[in-house]
Amino acid sequence: MQTGKINVQTENIFPIIKKFLYSDHEIFLRELVSNAVDATQKLKTLVALGEAKTELGDVSIEISVDKKAKTITVKDKGIGMTAEEVEKYINQIAFSGAEEFVQKYKDKAEGNAIIGHFGLGFYSAFMVSAKVELISRSFKETVAKKAVKWECDGSPEYQLTETTKKERGTEIIMHIAEDSEEFLENARIETLLKKYCKFLPVEIKFDGKVINNTTPAWTKKPADLSPEDYKNFYNELYPFSEEPLFHIHLNVDYPFNLTGILYFPRLKKGFEVQKDKIQLYCNQVFVTDSVENIVPDFLTLLRGVIDSPDIPLNVSRSYLQSDSNVKKISAHITKKVADKLEDLFKNDRKDFEAKWEDIKVFIEYGMLSEEKFFDKVQKIALFKNTENTLFTFEEYAEKIKISQMDKDKKVVYLYTNNPLEQHGFIQSAKDKGYDVLVMDTPIDPHFINFLEQKMENISFVRVDADTVDKLIQKDETIPSKLSEEQINQLKPIIEEVVPKEKFSVSFENMSETENPMIITQPEFMRRMKDMSAMGGGGGMNFMGNMPEMYNLIVNSNNPIISKISAEKDKEKQKKLLKQTADLAMLSQNLLKGEALTTFVKRSLELID
Repeated sequence: MQTGKINVQTENIFPIIKKFLYSDHEIFLRELVSNAVDATQKLKTLVALGEAKTELGDVSIEISVDKKAKTITVKDKGIGMTAEEVEKYINQIAFSGAEEFVQKYKDKAEGNAIIGHFGLGFYSAFMVSAKVELISRSFKETVAKKAVKWECDGSPEYQLTETTKKERGTEIIMHIAEDSEEFLENARIETLLKKYCKFLPVEIKFDGKVINNTTPAWTKKPADLSPEDYKNFYNELYPFSEEPLFHIHLNVDYPFNLTGILYFPRLKKGFEVQKDKIQLYCNQVFVTDSVENIVPDFLTLLRGVIDSPDIPLNVSRSYLQSDSNVKKISAHITKKVADKLEDLFKNDRKDFEAKWEDIKVFIEYGMLSEEKFFDKVQKIALFKNTENTLFTFEEYAEKIKISQMDKDKKVVYLYTNNPLEQHGFIQSAKDKGYDVLVMDTPIDPHFINFLEQKMENISFVRVDADTVDKLIQKDETIPSKLSEEQINQLKPIIEEVVPKEKFSVSFENMSETENPMIITQPEFMRRMKDMSAMGGGGGMNFMGNMPEMYNLIVNSNNPIISKISAEKDKEKQKKLLKQTADLAMLSQNLLKGEALTTFVKRSLELID
């Protein structure tokens, strides 16, 4: 037996490693199984090159839990190690990495340091173990069953002895510490294996079952996969999910390595941003599903898998943000997604339009957040009007450039965010020959502001922001049928019958066919409030707490207003004005509670 002391100055190296990686201590299993896969892959390569004179046979990796003995074992049938190699790789190289790790991170708050970068994969076993045994037999060993055993209790002291082992390869036996006994539950281990090892390229067995798919779809060539294969793989990743719209197969080997499959889910307009649906792998080893720093924010709405050996297994967020490969990968994925959308539009516009409602939010979000994405997709992005007709931005600009130009030569894009509630305003606009867009996703308030900055000489106005004649200001003027005296007599009565803190009363000369009273909300105030409610709005979040303000516009040319003005009975006149104002409020869903009850009662009295 050989005993020794690992040459490190820091006596408590394992407690420090454990402390720094505590938040991620479950990764010990990923690290050890990954090492076992590496050992197996190396043996396969040597056999293929004729440098290893051995039969491969069964090379599956086995994980077992002995609850009674309080051990977890990871066993591979890979290249194994000789005593000299254990001394070199376990006692020297890994520990020099450990020393460097401790020196670099002992005074820092960042817990998720680059453990793999420091050659510490094996030592992650000590995050959950009071003692670790390693038994290994090299494929080069000529003496039958001769093997080596290494033991350490987490101090720099170790023991190295000769032992016997039936098969080549390495076994790591972890004697689980009291504070980590949760890992002695089979269900816990199975969950971790399915999380981290689900697609490893070597068969992983646990409880007699194979728990991984060694050749997932992204490792194959697109030419070898059918639409059904892509669909099945999506179901494997996200069981019971609605079928995706389409996919993108990534396959790059220069200037970086990247494979993967990204799927477009059905987002719909009431979307919730779920940023944990893309899974990042490194050589088929699961790394994370928090990929915000690897792909642009808008792409986190997609689902699927990205696999790149150029992204290390364990990295801090600051590392990801500054890594040049990560930036290149991010730019490439953005380009591939834009190219795919462009191809879909050009090859089958009808099908693209059929999918538009499902991908609209994604495209708008991308255009808002990524300049290069905007440049690529602005020619295929669509507007939809209230007739459910879809137009590219260019087509729509051509359609309305004359009919919806105001007196200052600015083209006004009218829109609704709720066709049902704003039906009356939409109809008035249509009667004037105007077209109305539907902009009804949560992101549209931001998108509208963005388009006004990007596109020259245009403005967006919601269809209920003003009277139809003022939505698009022309040079036309309509004379009033009420005298100034009549207006001055009616205005204070109307101000008395509506809440002063909510309504500003004004008279306007409109068409006789327009309603006697109309309620609008100024575009700027309403838009800022909408944006504030969603977050953002250029520092205007305080507006979320502001009371709602509306304009109550009286149509001085409507015959009903003329009739009320001529009413001699002042009490009746007041009642009729209140009734008319309430009708305008009712049309905007602003009449509630006691006010609504009173209105219904008054309506019945007037009918009677």
